[in-house]
Amino acid sequence: MDNRILIVDDDAAIRESMHEFVQRSGFQAFSAASAEEALDLLRTEAIHVVITDIILPGKDGLELTDRIKADYDIDVIVMTGYSGDYSYEEAVNKGASDFVFKPVRFEELLLRLKRVLKERQLKKERDRMLGKLQNLAITDGLTKLYNSRHFYSQLETEMGRSNRYRHALALLMLDIDHFKLYNDTYGHLEGDKVLVRMSEVIQSCLRTMDSAYRYGGEEFTIILPETGGEEAHHVAQRIRKTIETQDFNPEPGASVTVTVSTGVTQYAHGEEASAFVQRADQAMYTSKQKGRNQVSSAYAVRSQ
Repeated sequence: MDNRILIVDDDAAIRESMHEFVQRSGFQAFSAASAEEALDLLRTEAIHVVITDIILPGKDGLELTDRIKADYDIDVIVMTGYSGDYSYEEAVNKGASDFVFKPVRFEELLLRLKRVLKERQLKKERDRMLGKLQNLAITDGLTKLYNSRHFYSQLETEMGRSNRYRHALALLMLDIDHFKLYNDTYGHLEGDKVLVRMSEVIQSCLRTMDSAYRYGGEEFTIILPETGGEEAHHVAQRIRKTIETQDFNPEPGASVTVTVSTGVTQYAHGEEASAFVQRADQAMYTSKQKGRNQVSSAYAVRSQ
């Protein structure tokens, strides 16, 4: 719950009376006599709203507000008794959430504080919902892996990084063997179970920096940053061997295994994403042609 309030005022009597009022209103109150003291306290205490006077020794309240908004997720209510010297626009431009004049009526301050806290909570909810929507936009609903749209976005990012730092970059493309036959035989619900297990196996074989995607249907892609072709081939073999050990029971008395055909390739610095992906796809089809349940590699042909 957001209920930790810091009062900043160099007038001890005002500071103490506000501190007592805020405490009695059900909040946890802290106080500071200067901007410097307030900033020191913010380094050690989680504060949700700062109520600060504009006129302070050293840094003034607007400078304090500026620092707070730059470094913390904290709302600020600014107080001043000099309405002609400071404007509402100045306070808001520094990031203040509200602006009140002295002498402050405690009932008015409480209303403003509650409004700021309510808006803070609403913003958190909006951010949470936005985060969920953004995650849905890049995630495959069934497997919870990233989707193909995000694959191309992330691939461009990793290619850019590879070109900049001359790091290796590898790509795997996997396709479940005879998956149409599995679906036709046991039904799409059982096929979905295979896809979900497949995604779990793939993720269990990867490092934190690697990322897996449901490319479409029964195809998956995996981006392996800072990884050369030989190392990527070992990763692909590890995934292939783990998958062929998985038992599925699509109907009573039936124990079925599935396999994958995999293509491996390494990025050639400066090439287009389409060429990179197409090469992985070609390597995957080589595995299909060679009998499936295999890993094949293909690399860019370099001009002499």
